[in-house]
Amino acid sequence: QLQLVESGGGLVQPGGSLRLSCATSGFTLMYYHIAWFRQAPGKDGEGVLCISSADGVTWYAGSVEGRFTISRDNAKNTVYLQMNSLKPEDTAVYRCAAVHEVTIATMIKRSIHEFESWGQGTQVTVSA
Repeated sequence: QLQLVESGGGLVQPGGSLRLSCATSGFTLMYYHIAWFRQAPGKDGEGVLCISSADGVTWYAGSVEGRFTISRDNAKNTVYLQMNSLKPEDTAVYRCAAVHEVTIATMIKRSIHEFESWGQGTQVTVSA
């Protein structure tokens, strides 16, 4: 069974940084694409924020490009999301999700529930 567990969230001041982790189990990470999503309080979830594909390609939504970096360590079965220059509008629950055998073009159109599995999320709060 595919499992993903996020960690690393917390409270940070505007302009600060956080690194989130997505620990995976039950599948071979190197064959899977991983995406990060977020949902702000009282709002609908955003689409895909960023993707780390199984073949090493990354993709970012415009709202986070240049500030967020997704990376993976297949040996540790973990995907990371380095978030820099954080803004109050980045406050949200962040979740990672896994899927395989689809293109990036397909993934960026999908909601989190259209992925094969996703985690419970970690809260990120950006506030002074």
